[in-house]
Amino acid sequence: MTWASALKKTARAGLTIERVTLEPLVAVRGACGVAVVVGLMLAFGSPALAVSSAFGAFASGLATFQRSWRPRPLLALAVAGVLGLSTFLGYLAAAHLVLFVALLAVWTLLSGMAWAVGPVTGFVATQTIAVMLVTVTLPTSVAGAAEHAALILVGGLVQAALIVVFPIRPWGRQRDALADALAAEADYARRLRHDPVAHFDPQPLMHARSAAELTPRQARSRPRQLGGARGVAERIRPVLASLADPVVGAPPEGPGRDRARELLGAAADVLDAVARAIRRGRPVRVTPEVMATLEVPESGPRLDGAARRSALRLMALLADVVEAGDEPLRATRPTAGTERRHLLRPTVAGLIPMAWRALRREARWSSPVGRHAVRVTTVACAGYLLGTVLPLGHGYWVPMTSVMVMRPDFAQTYQRGVARFVGTLVGVWAGAGIMALTHPGPPVCAALAVVSVGLLYLLMRTGYIVVSACIGAYIVFLLGIAGEGWSQTVQARLALTLLGGVLALAAYALWPTWETPRLRDRLADWLRTNGDYALAVLDAHARPENRKRRVREALLDARAARLEWEEAAARAQQEPVRHRGISRAAERSAESALATLGRAAMLMEAHLPGPDAEPDPGADEFAAALRAALPDAVTAVRERRRPDWSGPHVALAAWVARVGDEGVAVRGSELMVEALDELAEALAPGQRGRNRAARR
Repeated sequence: MTWASALKKTARAGLTIERVTLEPLVAVRGACGVAVVVGLMLAFGSPALAVSSAFGAFASGLATFQRSWRPRPLLALAVAGVLGLSTFLGYLAAAHLVLFVALLAVWTLLSGMAWAVGPVTGFVATQTIAVMLVTVTLPTSVAGAAEHAALILVGGLVQAALIVVFPIRPWGRQRDALADALAAEADYARRLRHDPVAHFDPQPLMHARSAAELTPRQARSRPRQLGGARGVAERIRPVLASLADPVVGAPPEGPGRDRARELLGAAADVLDAVARAIRRGRPVRVTPEVMATLEVPESGPRLDGAARRSALRLMALLADVVEAGDEPLRATRPTAGTERRHLLRPTVAGLIPMAWRALRREARWSSPVGRHAVRVTTVACAGYLLGTVLPLGHGYWVPMTSVMVMRPDFAQTYQRGVARFVGTLVGVWAGAGIMALTHPGPPVCAALAVVSVGLLYLLMRTGYIVVSACIGAYIVFLLGIAGEGWSQTVQARLALTLLGGVLALAAYALWPTWETPRLRDRLADWLRTNGDYALAVLDAHARPENRKRRVREALLDARAARLEWEEAAARAQQEPVRHRGISRAAERSAESALATLGRAAMLMEAHLPGPDAEPDPGADEFAAALRAALPDAVTAVRERRRPDWSGPHVALAAWVARVGDEGVAVRGSELMVEALDELAEALAPGQRGRNRAARR
């Protein structure tokens, strides 16, 4: 993709406004938190104190809208605490340019590295820089600095208290995540009716798993309705695929295929009903006709062999998921011995060593997060010095714009850069126009600021251009409380916003971190984890007594690697980089082959033998051959060589010659070998030229 095409595409994405479901009550609660602290400070303090406390309440409320499964009050308190510390240190150093730039460099570097911990942590860290740059412009003494920092903390405390006192749809995000996973499986079942080898996006199941991770304290208050449906849904997915598959499931045509389609349609209806019940906190409602379909027919078309086992297993699992969705709807404290097992989420203290390991892992020159930290630090310091030298005033606006725009990848940085400038242009001009027409005093400015932040909370998920417009108007009104006239802010802020955005975009263009050259590494990681998943399933067929935990862990690793690949491929498609190592056609072919490999392993997982079943020596030999070939194949993908699968081919041929091609394990292994051959063909040297010739 050329630079012109990339810039056009990212600009269009940055200016896009999405249609999303709004949460007005949550937005009103967050705006009330800002209103409370601003009103109290105007009544009993000073305008400068009102501005400081408003920034604390605003940033704390903003953090609670991020996608995190942590309790909202905890996020608000954490943000307020870090904001208070950064602001206090900024006040102490603000009078000395060199000292403040050094503090800004250290703080920005740490904030940039915070993206290694997670996107929410990175966003919160970015907020601390922006708020510090604004609030240190308010004149004060050391004692006043401590007072301002304490008031920022008070703003976070107010937001946390409002969340506790006025809970709005508690556990709502967890309900939505679980309902989305069930709805995704319902859609998958419907697609399997017409496309028996349809691919399934595992991301909803991964989100549901993340949402189900709880601390012991959270587990005691979790609604029982959220306790068991996810685990059953995880087991339903391979059964759906194995029932629909024409190789190991229902026959391709005839009455058996019609019966499979009926079961898949009924399964979709049941899963949708459970998803609606969980999302709304209501009992499950399934029609009698659907339940009748999920019974073994006394006459009519029947399924045989592996397809019959899949159908019976599906009926039992659907009954389990309905029962799990009909658990008591209110939160109950389980009695001793009755609490269900839950996924363990580390406590706040347990997060510290995890965060430290993540930071150490990314503290290297080749890391995208490490390079982002250095890049944003350089831009922030240069922007602050440049803004100080320019005679426009409000020089902090340059680095603030840069740090709010910059992200570890190209697409987000450029999208946010365009959206930031256009949104700020709209927001500042709208705020300035209102100020010019009404000449409001501090109380009216405070009310207008609260309205702006309420609109921000309400429309946050519609797009960053809307967010930027609301923030621009909010800051105009907020600084109006402190006595700054609108005519002093408009032209200067727009010019400085443009300058900050240009610095951010130029920094990424001059010192980029491209995803495209690393696509082969991502593909190799996915091959390795998919191969481990296939080996775990094969070992379970070879030695049924040793199967349980390893299959599940390998599946989770394969899902995570697939998600990383998909995110990397999506970022690479928006980069103005020539393909180095893998073409778009080869990328799509390799992705399809690895998805097929994972699907073949999933089909075999749906028919794992019982612990008392006879071992399968053929599966053991094939697994040994695949295990021997996998490491070199992973290295070959990284080094642009063709993977060699001759060992698995020989083992499979011997297995088929001994027992025939009947049985789920043999057929699934044949699908695996076909997928591995497709991968080798897609990545073969010279394939790019052959693809171009074929298109001609």
